Amino acid sequence: MKKTTLSLLLSAATISLATMAPAQAAVDADAAKAMFKKDQCTKCHAVDKDKKGASLKKIAAKYKGKADGEESVIKSMTNGAKVKLSDGTEEEHKILTSKDAKEQKNLAGWILSH
Repeated sequence: MKKTTLSLLLSAATISLATMAPAQAAVDADAAKAMFKKDQCTKCHAVDKDKKGASLKKIAAKYKGKADGEESVIKSMTNGAKVKLSDGTEEEHKILTSKDAKEQKNLAGWILSH
């Protein structure tokens, strides 16, 4: 009886932990990289060094632990607002060509995973 109860509790705990996996675990990195390249994000951004724009690592660090981090990244990629560049000038941020919310969320998740 005790073994059965313990086994059930362990199973329930395992299932609970599995369902609490972070959102970044569901990111399709290959699709995100392809979109990042297709939309020419690499002209201004690199993974670990600043170019014309901030590195992906800096962007991820800026939003780490913030509940609205993913939403903020998506907004900056889709609304064309002015952004300050590394040289101090400002220009409108290029808008993603994809209007698919799932693709935008995937790209934001990939950026934030750095």
